[in-house]
Amino acid sequence: MDSDEDALLAEQVAYYRAHAGEYDRPYSEREELRELLAVADDLPIVGDVLELACGTGQWTKALAARARSVTAVDASDEPLAIARARVASPHVQFVQADLFAWRPPRRYDTVFFAFWLSHVPPSRLRDFWGTVAAALAPNGRAIFIDDGPAEAAREEVLDQQSAPAVLRRLGDGSPYRVVKVFHDAGELTDELAALGWSADVRHVGGDFLVGTAEPPAMRPAPR
Repeated sequence: MDSDEDALLAEQVAYYRAHAGEYDRPYSEREELRELLAVADDLPIVGDVLELACGTGQWTKALAARARSVTAVDASDEPLAIARARVASPHVQFVQADLFAWRPPRRYDTVFFAFWLSHVPPSRLRDFWGTVAAALAPNGRAIFIDDGPAEAAREEVLDQQSAPAVLRRLGDGSPYRVVKVFHDAGELTDELAALGWSADVRHVGGDFLVGTAEPPAMRPAPR
């Protein structure tokens, strides 16, 4: 894998570790984000749920209210510590792992990720969706929420990076690069179709994306 891309992803993890204490600020500052949290009530979240990139647990709490169980995974200990304090439930398990290397030990009825797909470099998109497909039980589906293209206006977009990226700054001004792919709903639907997925991706509330996707049909094992 590209060493420059590896370095970019390592910087992304470092940012979210350092940013953990400030992570929830946009949810208090932006009404459209608070309204977006209510979208979970209308999504087909059922059964045992795997949440990828759970961060500080903003969405984990909503998932736990709907699911039989939640396994919430994130790469960084600092956000996970906040998430564990926010969602104390015997039906919720938190796991610290690199999402590009971790493989789920079981299958789930729902795989959910909010504001994570845009942090997956294009070169790793196929493998990522392969992992999601492998994590889904029969008749399971992936559900995701993310930024749409207009959100790029809020970011400091960088040129000449190994993957689409933006520059984020902490409250003290410390700069970090993070991967940021601003997916268009129609283009993302087509990309998923090319990977064999059946997806419904739409714009909601300002410029956010909400998508549900069903994986390629399972092929019978060779005899």
